[in-house]
Amino acid sequence: MDITLPGEGGGRILYRLIGQPVQPVAGARFSRIAYAAAHVVADPFAMTNPWSRPAVDWDKTMAFRHHLWRLGFRVAEAMDTSQRGMGFDWANARELIRCSIIEARNVEGAALASGAGTDHLAPGAASTLGDVIAAYEEQFDFIEGLGGKAIMMASRALAAIAKGPDDYIGVYDRILSQASGKVILHWLGDMFDPALKGYWGSKDFETALDTVVAIIERHAGKVEGIKISLLDAGKEIALRNRLPKGVVMFTGDDFNYPELIAGDGDRHSHALLGIFDAIAPVANAALAKLADGDRAGYDALMAPTVPLSRKIFEAPTEYYKAGIVFMAWVNGHQEHFSMVGGMQSARGIRHYSDVFRLADQAGLLADPERAIARMTSLCAVAGV
Repeated sequence: MDITLPGEGGGRILYRLIGQPVQPVAGARFSRIAYAAAHVVADPFAMTNPWSRPAVDWDKTMAFRHHLWRLGFRVAEAMDTSQRGMGFDWANARELIRCSIIEARNVEGAALASGAGTDHLAPGAASTLGDVIAAYEEQFDFIEGLGGKAIMMASRALAAIAKGPDDYIGVYDRILSQASGKVILHWLGDMFDPALKGYWGSKDFETALDTVVAIIERHAGKVEGIKISLLDAGKEIALRNRLPKGVVMFTGDDFNYPELIAGDGDRHSHALLGIFDAIAPVANAALAKLADGDRAGYDALMAPTVPLSRKIFEAPTEYYKAGIVFMAWVNGHQEHFSMVGGMQSARGIRHYSDVFRLADQAGLLADPERAIARMTSLCAVAGV
């Protein structure tokens, strides 16, 4: 099967599909904890003002969570993949978390953790650490009040007013000491969110590392693990090697995840990844191979997903959500390519063309004929 795609300098290329769709393993059991940070499905018919009034198709959004659960993944809910802080507000996040917790209770084996942050504060509204603490408490209370598990998301408000590491220590001490259950921490790099530059009170990695390790050591009984998203395997390994016993590393490295999950023979990372939303069928089959001790089979499946992930998460990395939703659309999980905030416009047609080709080569076009039809329609809108 062939498709005409945009080429260099406004030209056209004829691309012949070569991939064979990878079939997931039904009932697979993994040897790693694997969270997929899931996207939300917009409702294009209800969006009268896409930039400021998000409208969500709740049925399709929940259906996608069932898709991930069927494939053996846990769901990381209301994270940056759902466009938190980029068009998706706390009011909608509350409803998303509530619906997902209810859905999870009705699915055998389903697991869920939800993002708790401070994003309901207007920019500049927090003037004291007490304001940040109160904002975190509000979201923690909501999630834990529903019986949910919280992921303590990095806070733009805290990054804006903190004067150094001690301010971070004070806020995290307060929230972790009163959390009712174990919490997953989240270290999100500024390539994902420029407002988080210098998080943990320093732009120096080693200094920031010392701060976050000190926080975790003080609250090891309350911290299940930490997700680190710095797109640097060496930095993740440096933190992983210093974690107290019983606290796990969740890789958020969408560039280097295969080797970090596989590990070095002594230590390995678990996963909390946005790319798992897009590559779930292949990741399912690969993790099943790893659980069976078949490292070569795992590598063979995972390796072709890396160029795809690197393309989706290319700079400006914060716009990776567009590639994630594009993949959901071409694979039939939603009937349109519309996003909250109109973010589908954050990437150009050549980016989507590259994602399409790399998805094919990774075995991630579940129905090639449908994928070609949808990609052709997107190209036509772009004048290809």
